[in-house]
Amino acid sequence: MSNADALIVFTPSGRRGRFPLGTPVLSAARALGVDVDSVCGGRAMCGRCQVTVMEGDFSKHGVRSQSDHLSPVSVTETNYGKRRTLAVDRRLSCQATIQGDVVIDVPASSQVHRQVIRKAADEREITLNPVVSLHYVEVVEPDMHNPASDLQRLCIALEREWQLKDLECDLTLLQTLQPRLRQGKWAVTVAVHDRRSIIAIWPGLHERAFGLAVDIGSTTIAMHLCDLLTGNVLATSGAMNPQIRFGEDLMSRVSYSMMNPGGAQLMTAAVRVALNELIAQVAKEAGVSGEEILEAAIVGNPIMHHLLLGIDPVELGGAPFALCTDGSVTVKASQLELKMHPNARIYVLPCIAGHVGADTAGVILAERPDLRSELTLLVDVGTNAEIVLGNSQRLLACSSPTGPAFEGAQISGGQRAAPGAIERVRIDPVTLEPRFKIIGSDLWSNEPGFEEATAHTGVTGICGSGIIEVVAEMYLAGIISQDGVVIGSLASKSDRVIASGRTFSYVLQRGATAIQISQNDVRAIQLAKAALYAGIKLLMEHLGVEQVDRIRLAGAFGAHIDVKYAMVLGMIPDCDLAHVTSAGNAAGAGARIALLDDQARTEIENLVRRVEKIETAIEPRFQQHFVEAMAIPHKTAPFTKLREVVAIPAPIAAEQGDSSRPRGRRPPAAPRP
Repeated sequence: MSNADALIVFTPSGRRGRFPLGTPVLSAARALGVDVDSVCGGRAMCGRCQVTVMEGDFSKHGVRSQSDHLSPVSVTETNYGKRRTLAVDRRLSCQATIQGDVVIDVPASSQVHRQVIRKAADEREITLNPVVSLHYVEVVEPDMHNPASDLQRLCIALEREWQLKDLECDLTLLQTLQPRLRQGKWAVTVAVHDRRSIIAIWPGLHERAFGLAVDIGSTTIAMHLCDLLTGNVLATSGAMNPQIRFGEDLMSRVSYSMMNPGGAQLMTAAVRVALNELIAQVAKEAGVSGEEILEAAIVGNPIMHHLLLGIDPVELGGAPFALCTDGSVTVKASQLELKMHPNARIYVLPCIAGHVGADTAGVILAERPDLRSELTLLVDVGTNAEIVLGNSQRLLACSSPTGPAFEGAQISGGQRAAPGAIERVRIDPVTLEPRFKIIGSDLWSNEPGFEEATAHTGVTGICGSGIIEVVAEMYLAGIISQDGVVIGSLASKSDRVIASGRTFSYVLQRGATAIQISQNDVRAIQLAKAALYAGIKLLMEHLGVEQVDRIRLAGAFGAHIDVKYAMVLGMIPDCDLAHVTSAGNAAGAGARIALLDDQARTEIENLVRRVEKIETAIEPRFQQHFVEAMAIPHKTAPFTKLREVVAIPAPIAAEQGDSSRPRGRRPPAAPRP
């Protein structure tokens, strides 16, 4: 033990370890697997990695914590505290370094696991045709007159009774074949994969086989345990993707891999550990043995896809964003260190392009726009929006760099969807007074009993759906102009509009946890929605159409935003609101279809080859579409169908001298580490 080492203990997890003096607290937390949130990947920009130094006698931890056992408050932290709230007892764990034995508390607001997991299995009709099948056979016993091996006689029985020919058998099964044949008194149940490989053997009759449908998102992982014989979903579980501690957005994780030798392997290990924890959870809930889980179908964006497979995603961090492979991948569970039957097969759906992944393939498989004559727009909103447009004639796809604003990042009071987060907002157009709902309560903020009902959480921030609604409501109430400028003259009408430097802000929540919607917040949403709309418009141009017939919003975000407000902002093109609906967790539904229907795998593998990929980064028209889409809902598009149901304000001139008015704004660059 070196004298230059110090002991650090994290509460409430209780994890501890010794690290060299000068080690950042966030680095120690990552090394110990402590979930400390970090949107910016440790760059002191987001402030989500705040921790508290525990004072007092912590003899049970073997250390008396003292605040001077951390480095002094840095200039970076001081500057951050000027921009956003940093309580006097809080430190940024990415900046504070270990200077002695210390106990660090990770408050609930900084814990990754507070995320509300909203993904669930959608009710969909799926043709049951699993790639794994069970076959019970009775094998002829060996005798001196028949020198055939046990495997040969098993294969003869399978061919005779099930017409299965030329079957392969792994060494691990050969090692258990003879005792299981004898234990079953020469009667066994064999699991066969794709009518080609024997993957499991049980003595006697065995009538249970299970599979997993998994959606590995950059923020959350959703898993469904399915009965391969009935197609029923027996258990569902979700968890935060632990890779978040290496960087919340995808490019931060690529950057982490670039800057840290072995970083990709650490992220691969983290996601596999999380998958194993979820496997244990769903198996326990359903009363299933891990040995009975014989198949898994997995979707994820290209970076999640590569990291799961142990492929360094570094090439996806810069142009031309080359995938290692865009085809489907089938491997053994043991190769991915997943605690299922070791011979279980893992099927990973194909990717489409460098930023259009297997999750989009899952959405296409679930929605099947290729089987419709109507022109369908599929949008999966995330840090990179993945967009598909087409019908039975053509399918086009692209990704658009929307950034993390729709997920609450880069917003002054923003947070992920968690108890206490504002998710619904209404603003009175006369008084400009707001009312809102938070996650975890059914009451509006102006209703009796709201404070009592929300006392256990309080109002902690505003999540993505809340940001969409508040900006749209500010526009409908005339608080912001069509150009997105907060109208400062309204300060004389309402104390909700306040000066903020050279611009103005709208006060949504007063009190200890004040939440203001600043001019920069509005601009962040404009940038995100303009990038999304510009990507959609490019696909429409390539297809030669002026409007779409139906819009499906996929993913957890798409499932919880109000489509009316999405259209008021101009996130999506004008369409009959009755035909704008949520697709739920369509990517996860696609994984479940691929799990339960072998034919669907062939279909999606063929279908993704038909998809025409449009690269927004090299499209000259993207900039023009982006600039026009900065206006709310749009500078030139009429949005006639929207105006039939929503009273859109007349254009309001931006006030003279307001430096926040956009002039020649550029869209977000294509993602870079």
